[in-house]
Amino acid sequence: MSNDTHESITLTPVSTDTLQKFIFDNAAVRGELVEISDTWREIQNRHNYPPAVRTVLGEMVAAAALLSANLKFNGAIIMQIHGDGPVRLMVVECDANLKMRATAKLAEDVVIDDNATLIDLLNQNGKGRFVITLDPQDKMPGQQPYQGIVPLDGENMATVIENYMLRSEQMDTRLWLGANDGISRGLLLQKLPRHSGKDDQVEQSSEEDDLETWNRAVMLASTLKQEELLSTDINTLMQRLFWEETIRVFDPAHPAFHCSCTREKVGNMLKMLGEAEVEDALTDLGHLGINCDFCGKHYDFDKVDCAQLFAVEAPVATLLPASDSKH
Repeated sequence: MSNDTHESITLTPVSTDTLQKFIFDNAAVRGELVEISDTWREIQNRHNYPPAVRTVLGEMVAAAALLSANLKFNGAIIMQIHGDGPVRLMVVECDANLKMRATAKLAEDVVIDDNATLIDLLNQNGKGRFVITLDPQDKMPGQQPYQGIVPLDGENMATVIENYMLRSEQMDTRLWLGANDGISRGLLLQKLPRHSGKDDQVEQSSEEDDLETWNRAVMLASTLKQEELLSTDINTLMQRLFWEETIRVFDPAHPAFHCSCTREKVGNMLKMLGEAEVEDALTDLGHLGINCDFCGKHYDFDKVDCAQLFAVEAPVATLLPASDSKH
């Protein structure tokens, strides 16, 4: 065999982003730890957010991954905050495979202090709203996404979601979230509801065991400081926090950046605006140039493109809920 033949091999970088699920043995209590770096940098590379906005959005990214990991359908969770401060909107979308994207929309010409809190950014007048949409990919005819809307109740992202889960899902949930320019990390603990005969893990425990394990797990996790969360990998965190507990660890999952925007979806968004409004815009501009708010990809529609949109009847597909459709 000749030694002159060389095969070229291209190595695809492996993401270090990891979500680790675990459950406490003989108790109806589960947990998750997530660390997101590559995906978080991909999101930031497409935007230049002030540090305070970056922190809240990064915490939201970690939270969305933690909640998405328990989806029981093929679809996505879309987490939105509609703000009444200098930040008008934050959106994070994550599907059941942990493919993620995120964006924030700021009011024009605002100056945001580096130490601004979630309330400063999004709930200055108490009118902020938190929205979670569960959007199945394979909808039945006439099926609409499930959407829960609540006031923005909480001083930080973790308490907002905890209050939402207790109010809307009647599920005890605790979160510890942190983000900086390099990493987004989070820890979730949930006390599972008891459904007799349906869950071996629950059947092996009593309500007293569950409550004792839950209280102990929350107490241990509450020793976690923000600096430690941001500077420590999730395997080390799990060992530090729960080294005395008997827990079962599952295969890790790996979040990744992915934007689902397409030319067809942008065209459907234009159709939602209506033919008259699109024609008016074409008269003023000559063509419509649209950038995806999530990934920045540019889509251009001229007069012929727009005429074709309204010449052919096609079902309108929205990428985000009707409350704030985006592309």
